[in-house]
Formats: sequence, structure tokens, C-alpha cells
Amino acid sequence: MPKLPEILHRQVNDSNLFKVEQLDLRFSNGVERRYERLLGRVVGAVLIVAIRDDGKVLLIREYACGTHSYELALPKGRLEAGESILEGANRELMEETGFGAKTLTEITSLTLAPGYMAHRTHVVLARDLYPQKLEGDEPEPIEVVPWSLDDLYSLSQRPDCSEGRSLAALYLVRDFLQKEAQHG
Repeated sequence: MPKLPEILHRQVNDSNLFKVEQLDLRFSNGVERRYERLLGRVVGAVLIVAIRDDGKVLLIREYACGTHSYELALPKGRLEAGESILEGANRELMEETGFGAKTLTEITSLTLAPGYMAHRTHVVLARDLYPQKLEGDEPEPIEVVPWSLDDLYSLSQRPDCSEGRSLAALYLVRDFLQKEAQHG
């Protein structure tokens, strides 16, 4: 494994959503470069793959400011201070879909763009769902859209389903469940 670059200087600038950290680095071969990375103001985030008894996952359609469109994706949200990954996942699930889960399993964590972001999203599988609605911070009602895990390819081809984290999580959970069925 290569030796990590030496940090020569660090400067942080604040915005409303992020801190932008500027790093002056020296690599092991002597080359010096300036990098910038975004630091979130939160502990991390959760992305929930909630599966109903009929095998369909719960997607949500909500406004995405970054693309100025309505996107079909998995329920997600930031973790709150002192909240565990599984607690945060169940809370976000209740806020965004109106369901809680009796069984929660952390599958993995994903980064968005590790070249310039220090953000991690924890993928959580939610099963044994039950009706439970919590008030969230969304400005309008969220549409819940059930989708079959057997039809991920057509989902990935939809213009309103472009979030890479959601697609990656769906494929990872589908494979996890297939391996679980083979060994269980």
C-alpha cells in the first residue's frame, strides 16, 4: 500500500451545507499539490433498502435540487448526533415511507466521490416492515413506489432514476439476498 501524502497546510472555508477543506500535500516522490474536498456537517448518512413481504422494495419519488427534477430513489437521510446507523435508518424509513422495520441489517457503506468528498452513506437492509409514520422535514408528501428487485435493469434505464448510490445499493442487496438464500 502506498504511503499517504504528508499534509503541509490545511485551511477550511464554510458554506451553508459544507466545509471546503483545502489541503497542500507532499507525496512520497516529492511532488506537491493542492487538493480540495467537501466535508459534510453531519456524521454520515443512511440509505435504506426496505423489502416488503411480497419481495418488492420501497422506492420514493422526491424533489432533487441538484438536478432540479423529481427522482426515484431509495429512502435516505443524514444521521443525527448520537444516533446509531440502524436507529437512523429506521427513523428515516418511518419519515419517508410510513413504515418501520423489525429487522435491520447494515450491508456496507459507500462513498459518493472519494476524490473530493469525505462523506459516507451506510446501506441498510430493512425487513419485517410494519406501518409507522414519523413526521419528517420534507416540504411536500413523498410518493412511495414499490419495485421488484428482479427488474433492476429497467429501473436503471429510467430517466428519473439516476442516483448511483440507490442503484448500487439495490444490486448489492439483491446479491446479498441471493447468497443468503443459497446458504440459509
